[in-house]
Amino acid sequence: MTALRQRKGSKGKEHPLGAEFQPQQSNCCTDHHPEKVLHGDWSWGAIVWTSIGWSVSVGLGLLCCIYVATLHENDLWFSNIKEVEREISFRTECGLYYSYYKQMLQAPSIHEGLSDLIHDNLTESKRTINLLQRMNIYQEVFLSVLYRLLPIQSYLEPVYFYIYTVFSLQAVYVIALYLTAWLLSGSWLAGTLTGVWYILNRVDTTRVEFTISLRENWSLPFLALQVTAITCYLRPQLTALQQKVMVWLMYVTTFCFCLTWQFNQFILLVQALIIYTLDCVDFLTTTQVTTLYLVQVSGLLSVWLLQFCNSMILGSLVLSFIVSALFIRHCQPGLKTGSLLVRLGKLLLHSAMVLFLTFTINYLAKKALQLRSDEHIFKFIKSKFALGPTRDFDASLYLCEEAFGLLPLDTLERLAGTLLLYPYILTLLLLSGMLAVGALQNLRPKGGSAEERKGVGEGRTVAFRPDVAYNLLHTLFYGLLAFSTMRMKYIWTGHMCAVAAYGVCGTELWTPLLTALRCNSKVLLRLVRYAVPLVMIGCLYYKFWPKLMEELSELREFYDPDTVELMTWISTKTPKRAVFAGSMQLLAGIKLCTGRVLTNHPHYEDKDLRERTRQVYQVYARRSPEDVHDILRTVGADYVVLENSICYERRHRRGCRLRDLLDLANGHIMDGPGENDPDLVPASHPRFCEAIKTDTAAYTALFTRTFQNKTFHVYRVKKKRKKGAKNSSEPGATP
Repeated sequence: MTALRQRKGSKGKEHPLGAEFQPQQSNCCTDHHPEKVLHGDWSWGAIVWTSIGWSVSVGLGLLCCIYVATLHENDLWFSNIKEVEREISFRTECGLYYSYYKQMLQAPSIHEGLSDLIHDNLTESKRTINLLQRMNIYQEVFLSVLYRLLPIQSYLEPVYFYIYTVFSLQAVYVIALYLTAWLLSGSWLAGTLTGVWYILNRVDTTRVEFTISLRENWSLPFLALQVTAITCYLRPQLTALQQKVMVWLMYVTTFCFCLTWQFNQFILLVQALIIYTLDCVDFLTTTQVTTLYLVQVSGLLSVWLLQFCNSMILGSLVLSFIVSALFIRHCQPGLKTGSLLVRLGKLLLHSAMVLFLTFTINYLAKKALQLRSDEHIFKFIKSKFALGPTRDFDASLYLCEEAFGLLPLDTLERLAGTLLLYPYILTLLLLSGMLAVGALQNLRPKGGSAEERKGVGEGRTVAFRPDVAYNLLHTLFYGLLAFSTMRMKYIWTGHMCAVAAYGVCGTELWTPLLTALRCNSKVLLRLVRYAVPLVMIGCLYYKFWPKLMEELSELREFYDPDTVELMTWISTKTPKRAVFAGSMQLLAGIKLCTGRVLTNHPHYEDKDLRERTRQVYQVYARRSPEDVHDILRTVGADYVVLENSICYERRHRRGCRLRDLLDLANGHIMDGPGENDPDLVPASHPRFCEAIKTDTAAYTALFTRTFQNKTFHVYRVKKKRKKGAKNSSEPGATP
């Protein structure tokens, strides 16, 4: 459908665990920490270097923002195309989310706009839903209100205000990663290297330039800011006031992250597992663990309130896990005592109890709340790891998409090509070894009474910085998530840049190497830590600058005349309250471009909507015209849009085409040569999307073709059938 064509012509408080836990750092490591001035060092050197570091971070952030904005303009010629073409360029669910921004701006007042969102009857026909409860669209509401209040309407179009805001968040993302690397390494050169890597690996770090409204483009910058705040909070030598500030920053960033993405609970679950692991091996104090858990809970509950008590949040695994972890920890005061084997045994028992209580609480919560909104995600996980049925339609929709498959190996090739993968792997191996040694030392029994051990954080004495430990497990856990599901790589690859830059500019990698070469000295260590990143940046500039310039010089143009023709026809030839049925992706565009009522849409976090979508998709299955007509009239459809790209799909392999998924769900044999399961039977009717084009009496009695072009066929669903029409005896014909 949509295509792009070449454009024509164109110093602080002692650590609470005691002095023995202070990180062993040379002065060269602490010269340029961003918080050094905050500790009272007002020397000119500290002020100048800190100012330069902050300036470079802002510069890199703006560079990334301008880069992706230019790519977006050059790919679509966005400034020159018509408004309907701009709206069509908001693909799939992006168009649905942007439509609510447009709807708020078109409302007579902010109050009426909010009321329409809370009592929406356009997104799902025959239903009134609360969009602020169902979807994470507060960002669209906020931007629309801001646009109304700011005196910018005369020189900045609403669509540009929207996309520039999203692109600006990329600047925030780069600055957050920059600060994380700076805090870890003590050198803002690490932040610079992080920003350069993020930009050069754009294909694997972001997809914002062509999926602007996607929820992850709003949320991941806030997640990166939260990781920066956690890194700073876990550093030693923070005053009580600074710790309070960090806690508030963690809360605000966690809240913003949760508010802007419906998958927040699953990302925070991984983070809670990281905190739990660090707690088990004594890298965090009890206070730190409790604080981090409560920050997560507070953020989630705040969003729960804003989303009109969304039951999906209360029934989330992460809340059940945090409650279980805190409760079991409180009930086992002697958990961190005894010999190494005893402690390991206690930890295994402790973890088993936490998991058992987690699933028990979660099961009871979902039963009490009658929650089934997120069951498709667990079906997907079961099917992906062969733990459940593979014919489930909802799970198969995910499994058959490349974005939900395993991480392709060419991703690692691209990361290696920018010199990112090699220092990352070396840093990961070295820090993992140090973490394992430190964990074993922490688990061994220490001298003194149990009370003394408890007073110093359950006996921890290993000088492995907790902020480094957190970031190490963060990249490990989210790396595993990325390898299992390619779409999640965008959470991993950005932080990967910061960890690799820390390895290049920190002391952990160079000190053992220089010691092995018997040439370890402070002067040489400083020289290496500064020279190597500068040389790497120089090499990257020499290799990639011409490629970036060439990429920015490529001018294309949005080109999708068939979709433009369809949207124009719908806007001018159909009633404003007409209800349209079709694929989720196309219907999102129809709502944005025409404002018509939909039967289904891409926001899949609702069980009734998923069932309705499966029923509407029967237009691509082997069903009788009577069956399909009954289904469409039940959901209130006036028109149905059939797409040749789905009916005759060749993009996916056999077994993953939409028509194959429907055949399997209906128990029918699939099209084309290949094996079929023995329990499948031939269908008794031809494929509806093909047969309706024959204009036989059985179809013309129920449907009237009203529009067609090379890509789309639109049929009006007649309200009354002829008396001779009989219902199909096939089970499940009507939802």
